[in-house]
Amino acid sequence: MRDKALLAALALCAGAFNGCGAARPANYYQLTPAAGAGARSDPGPYAVALLLSPMTSSQLYHEDRIVYTSEGEAMGRYEFQRWAEPAPEMIDDVLLRQLDESGRFQHISMLRSNARGDYLLRGRLYDFREVDGKLLVARVAFVFELLDTKTGATVWTHKYAHDEAVSERNVSALVAAIDRNVHRGLDEVVESLEQCFSSVKTTAPPVTP
Repeated sequence: MRDKALLAALALCAGAFNGCGAARPANYYQLTPAAGAGARSDPGPYAVALLLSPMTSSQLYHEDRIVYTSEGEAMGRYEFQRWAEPAPEMIDDVLLRQLDESGRFQHISMLRSNARGDYLLRGRLYDFREVDGKLLVARVAFVFELLDTKTGATVWTHKYAHDEAVSERNVSALVAAIDRNVHRGLDEVVESLEQCFSSVKTTAPPVTP
């Protein structure tokens, strides 16, 4: 009887998050916000209302654990090294701020059931991970496309894929490399998007006092 009671106590102890020993805490990381655009000499905002659709991705990036892989091998996820939010949500937040701070769009908002806009910007994330091969790199790849909400036609597409070198073999250096990579890609997206709108007459008229 005494032995059974002891076994039950041990099982309870093991099941309570390994409560008989100190549980290893998880470390959380996030992307840095977009840097301020500062003063610009551009003529003014484009006369468009832009909607940003939530970025899509494979199920792998819907969770918060940092993803890793070796060249030619299956992917895995770190148990205790995690993002503060899933990757698509963090990228959406950075891009929304970047577009807003550019000052080139009359109205920008995330897509909601009651949202209305002239164009819909939507993206898909393909890579957001550590790749350990001959070199350790942070791989980021995504594509964005712009749709005319009236016609449903795709009027612009921009693809980005880049391997950013990781300076040291630790998680902090990996996160910093992914952060640089994401910002590099989103800078390209915003610049290309502005060029797209510059090719047509979409500049809003100046507001008279």
